Amino acid sequence: MIVVKELTKKYSGEIVLNIPSLTIAKGESFGLVGNNGAGKTTFFRLVLDLIRASSGSVFSGEVTVSRNETWKQYTGSYLDEGFLIDFLTPEEYFQFVARINGLTQGDITEFYDRFRDFFNDEIVAKKKLIRDLSKGNQKKVGIAAALMKEPQVLVLDEPFNSLDPTSQIRLKLLLNELNTNGETTMLISSHDLKHVTEVCDRIVILDKGLIVKDIFKSENTLKEVEDYFYTQIYRQTTS
Repeated sequence: MIVVKELTKKYSGEIVLNIPSLTIAKGESFGLVGNNGAGKTTFFRLVLDLIRASSGSVFSGEVTVSRNETWKQYTGSYLDEGFLIDFLTPEEYFQFVARINGLTQGDITEFYDRFRDFFNDEIVAKKKLIRDLSKGNQKKVGIAAALMKEPQVLVLDEPFNSLDPTSQIRLKLLLNELNTNGETTMLISSHDLKHVTEVCDRIVILDKGLIVKDIFKSENTLKEVEDYFYTQIYRQTTS
């Protein structure tokens, strides 16, 4: 579903991302982990054509994302608050997202029913603009909007950050539901190793823009990922 070929990104002449080859299959739940500055958000921004690559290409389906916009019709994403229209209320924003995706009022009603528990009576009918919501509730709005059209490709950057424990669990349930249907290709980054290994069947570790591990899920996945970072700490303290 997502194919990367010879992808690089440079800032001020410094290479911050270098992925010669990567394929994410249709229906795969793909987790991306790494320290700050590893290149996770840069990679997602390239996948979504929000920035241009220094070299190489990203393909979604069979099209190059930087040359064709058809992939946007089946892609939902939320990276940060910049994806929101913060001078709208959540209801106004959801109506806007529904209109641009050709959804009906009946679809919106079903959407509210589906996300009622996730919203936890904190989002809808509160007469608040999005910018006046807490960071966690802003994130709920963005994630829900990304899922509104039931996308074939879903890209979420640090979706668990700022969410309270109950909302984190509810989000994991939503993502695991998508994972079991086999129809949604999920790309999820997270600093929380436990959460990402619980919702993703494949974990890729980025370090300074390079893929250093590509792990398919097993009962030892979390330990294998943690061991990598423990090893990095040990090397730093003994160097």
